[in-house]
Amino acid sequence: MLKKIKGFLFKNTNTKQTVAKNTFWLTVSNFGGRLVKAGVIIYAARVLGTAEYGVFSYAITLAGFLTLFMDPGINWTLMRETAKADEEHRRTLFSTTFALKAVLTAIGAAFIVYFAPIFSTLPGAKAILPIVAIILSLDTLREFFTSVMRAKEQMEWDAAIFVLTNFGILVFGFIFLGMAATARSFAWAYVAGDILGIALAAFLIRRYFKDLVGSFSAALIGSIFRTAWPFALTGALGALLTNADLLILSWMRSASEVGIYSAAIRIVQLLYLVPAILQFSTMPVFARLANKDPERFRAVLERITKVILMAAIPLSIGGAILATPLMGLIFGPAYASGGLTLSVLLIGLIFDFPAAVISGAIFAYDHQKSLIVTTAIAGITNVALDLILIPPFGMLGSAVGTLITQIVSNWYLWHVMKKINYFSVVPRLTRSVAAGVVMGAAVAIIAALRVEVVLAVIVGGIVYAGALIAMREPVLREIKSIVRPAEA
Repeated sequence: MLKKIKGFLFKNTNTKQTVAKNTFWLTVSNFGGRLVKAGVIIYAARVLGTAEYGVFSYAITLAGFLTLFMDPGINWTLMRETAKADEEHRRTLFSTTFALKAVLTAIGAAFIVYFAPIFSTLPGAKAILPIVAIILSLDTLREFFTSVMRAKEQMEWDAAIFVLTNFGILVFGFIFLGMAATARSFAWAYVAGDILGIALAAFLIRRYFKDLVGSFSAALIGSIFRTAWPFALTGALGALLTNADLLILSWMRSASEVGIYSAAIRIVQLLYLVPAILQFSTMPVFARLANKDPERFRAVLERITKVILMAAIPLSIGGAILATPLMGLIFGPAYASGGLTLSVLLIGLIFDFPAAVISGAIFAYDHQKSLIVTTAIAGITNVALDLILIPPFGMLGSAVGTLITQIVSNWYLWHVMKKINYFSVVPRLTRSVAAGVVMGAAVAIIAALRVEVVLAVIVGGIVYAGALIAMREPVLREIKSIVRPAEA
């Protein structure tokens, strides 16, 4: 039994098992790691207060927005090409992309230190920007190193690195905040945790550092940038969707409102790990099947998209109903006023969850230029709606603008993918939607009775799963068929 479980979790035998194994480890790393870090984030939000926590979140957001070029698609290019290359070419790819990444990271760090203070609007943010530059540099290089493991579908090592990093942030966070409850102290805790993670990542791929200079290929730089440049533009436009909310909110509202909105976004970002996990799990598979086996590619895409929507439905419906008590429970009474804002953001999960997997599928077909239009629609629409809705409605207006943007941009994303390789998912969601309605009714009744929110979440999950089982959802049988060989 132990040998079979070990084989299931540490070896790649077929497409279904590999995707399941990768999904398991990415779930462990992302949810496990972030839940570990969530402990110190919640503690920090309470200790720092809404204003000081708003300063920290604003500094991270501003620095990230101004350094988008630190990863202009290089990680994705490395993942896609490494998944198809032999060992010798993998070394050449690593050496060349590492040189590019190191240069871009150094430029990005310098930009944060010398230019970000010019754009800073919140008092106190300028003082921690140099520390934030270190955080983003370490994060960027660690993500680059783990891209090699993801390309080789060794997500178990990715999990170890991510969990260690976040465990380090947890430990150092409590220590540093205990010494001084300030945004600056909390930022140094991030640096300490990042150092642990990047050290382990570098150790695990140490063989790629051998003959690093000799494996470098200047001739490869052109093709890398030709593949990656659409991601640079896509990332810049996409940042208008992910970062503009906080930045515009900081210009028009108080640091306290920025802090509350940041807390709501933290919850949503944790849930976004679900599609991110499936995106990374399936990217190597998509890369192998694209342009070679369209029928099998379509089958994998339809199956994964259906699974991701089955996850989005209960999170969106149940989360929207319980948003206010969730904010109060997690971050404290001072953050409960962000409940309605969180409800709107959670509704957007239904539209945004499939986008991650579909974007990866489009990239696998080497149609990444098509993503530019999608992100242009998203970025421009979101900024326009923020400027219109934030002045009268504050953070709620920002959330509504984000929801409208998600609906419009993701409709276009589906349209693009269907032109490349037509797929159909919505007609297969009848059981999932029905189960979601049943679960929503149950959660609404429980919430009306003022039952503890944790119990409401548990009951909601049980009701949704039970409804799917009662309706004999086919995906459940597939999951059972994947896991069964490991138990046989």
